[in-house]
Amino acid sequence: MNIKKNKIIGPKAYIDLDVCRSNLSAIKKRIGGRKLLCVIKANGYGHGAVQIAKAIENFKNVQFAVFSFEEALELRNSNIQNDILVFSRMQSQYIKLAYENNITLNISAIEDIEEINSYFLLNGSCPRYHLKFDTGMTRLGFDLTDASMIYGNLNKNIVKYLEGVYTHFATADEGNLSYAIRQLNNFKKVVEKADEYGIKFKNIHCSNSGAIINIKDSYFNMVRVGMLLYGALPSNEVKDNIGIKPVMSFYGSIVNVRKVKKGTHISYGGVYKSTSETNIGVIQTGFADGFPRPWYNDGYVNYKGKNYKIAGRVCMDQLMIDFGKTIPIVGEDVLFFGENEFGKIKVETIAENINSTAYVLLTSIGGRTKYIYVNQ
Repeated sequence: MNIKKNKIIGPKAYIDLDVCRSNLSAIKKRIGGRKLLCVIKANGYGHGAVQIAKAIENFKNVQFAVFSFEEALELRNSNIQNDILVFSRMQSQYIKLAYENNITLNISAIEDIEEINSYFLLNGSCPRYHLKFDTGMTRLGFDLTDASMIYGNLNKNIVKYLEGVYTHFATADEGNLSYAIRQLNNFKKVVEKADEYGIKFKNIHCSNSGAIINIKDSYFNMVRVGMLLYGALPSNEVKDNIGIKPVMSFYGSIVNVRKVKKGTHISYGGVYKSTSETNIGVIQTGFADGFPRPWYNDGYVNYKGKNYKIAGRVCMDQLMIDFGKTIPIVGEDVLFFGENEFGKIKVETIAENINSTAYVLLTSIGGRTKYIYVNQ
């Protein structure tokens, strides 16, 4: 059988930018007129940071956040003009570049304040920055007990470049919100203490995708959003009460079909054995392209509206599907997750089945995967 000519063969991730914009509109409706900090780190959660940024850069009150300084520079070099906050620990070698490219830094240790102040003394100016406090994530951030010392160390030279203050929830996407509420209350105290030092924050933010749904009291004047923007839920304990849809649909191509007898062993280890005469399709996608290998145990794909079982262990470059009596067309695609006119498979369904998360699955897409942007 010949593969159809002029068709992209192999793994493909279709990114529907209209859906992304629709998700953003739904989120903005939820949070009112507050500023929105859209997190597009890790290549836009696997969706393409530059393309996502360009799709939503003109929405009112939209800013961007990334993790690494290199990610911020990529956006600036792509002519993204919105404010950009870098989440990673500040690195002194990037202070000059941050100032020159109008990139906002994360200040989360007393040494960071000293570095910024030293830069100001040498140059008469410095980059804008946000202060981060650790309220219970035990990651980056000032200790709560050090708030007075931190505010006291912000001399008049650098305090005018202070843009915001923030923290990060550890459990806002879980059923039990008591720990998150404790974090929120501690963050409120830190923000209030700044008043004693005459410090005012332009941006105050602590919410994430889970908090947008679960904790309205966490919105302040800026709201951070990550996974919800891409149309997936942050955990299986969170219910969609906003109306989001998946931005990415992940596909692979059928490159071979063969009829096999009952009792035929398929793929590595021979752990899958056909229970009757059946059609086995070979799909040109493997775990090197981001397909979640553990999904083979209970997994399936969708082909023209019907689900078909994965037959055996997923290989590095290919996987096999048991199509039963259906004879699929070589060159056509099967849907791994996402949705199309025939059906859908939620990435959250796969994540829950293999004890993973949508974050892991979406950011793992890569390898030979071809990205195709729809509605640019």
